[in-house]
Amino acid sequence: MASAFERVPGAVVEDGILMHVGNPLVEQRRLLRGDAVAPLDNRAVVSVSGPDRLAWLDSITSQAVAGLAPGVSSELLILDPNGHIEHAAGIVDDGETAWLIVDTADADRLVAWLTRMRFRMRVEIDRRDEIAVFGAVSPEVAALEAFLPAGVPVVWRDPWPGVTAGGHGYAVGEHPGAARAWVEVIVDASERDRIASAAAAGEVSLAGVIAVEALRIAAWRPSWVREVDERSLPHELDWLRTAVHLSKGCYRGQETVAKVHNLGHPPRRLVAVHLDGADSILPPPGSEVRVSGDAVGVLTSVALHVDDGPIGLAIVR
Repeated sequence: MASAFERVPGAVVEDGILMHVGNPLVEQRRLLRGDAVAPLDNRAVVSVSGPDRLAWLDSITSQAVAGLAPGVSSELLILDPNGHIEHAAGIVDDGETAWLIVDTADADRLVAWLTRMRFRMRVEIDRRDEIAVFGAVSPEVAALEAFLPAGVPVVWRDPWPGVTAGGHGYAVGEHPGAARAWVEVIVDASERDRIASAAAAGEVSLAGVIAVEALRIAAWRPSWVREVDERSLPHELDWLRTAVHLSKGCYRGQETVAKVHNLGHPPRRLVAVHLDGADSILPPPGSEVRVSGDAVGVLTSVALHVDDGPIGLAIVR
């Protein structure tokens, strides 16, 4: 798949996704300083419009969004009847449309499921391929205007790792992602060409998804495409922090969510791992995690972090 960013010196593009522009460690530093923007072609946008959109999404997802104010960011999960995670999305509403930002691999399945669940509700669901997503570390939206159009139209602020209203955090003590200020910006897809040209001319610094993933992993932030399997419960990934409201009305999977939370014993947990001695060759996701020779889980994400070195996330029992 061709990418506008292939013209940028040093760019490595795989399947249309900018992986890096020469040095992922340098790109992490630039992101953390707010000096770079990351094209996120591994993310997709689904729009839900219509007067019933927020009440409808509230009724079928884990999050309380019926009263979501324009411009306020949240996160939601769609669960199966047994409480296992099927879909995950960031959500921000502009007063007319609810914008869902999802992993590209899940976009079509999510649209198909939402369409089946529409029934007679006044909503319209579309996958918006004419829209692109860019990511950055930015405490202030105004700082993004150096890279993106003035008056950036739709910005989703990642709520992780804060514990949002109705949520619950399992991690003890100060969370390692507490300083995270990640935002994802929805723009017209034509911005890819403009930003690629500016980067090729040395006017804009880019970061690839390898750098983005390293910052995510260092913040212990779960990803649908990496951490979720057919057995995943929100509690296991600490996703009750930002994506579940424990006291909202009924939704599919709520009984399991309440039962596991009240018992306090998720069958598995997402943990951070340090990959000692793996500076040059990182073990691939899917590798077994062993303790005293016994397999206790599986590695889900790996990265070489600019400060922490080789790190990863793993699901362990």
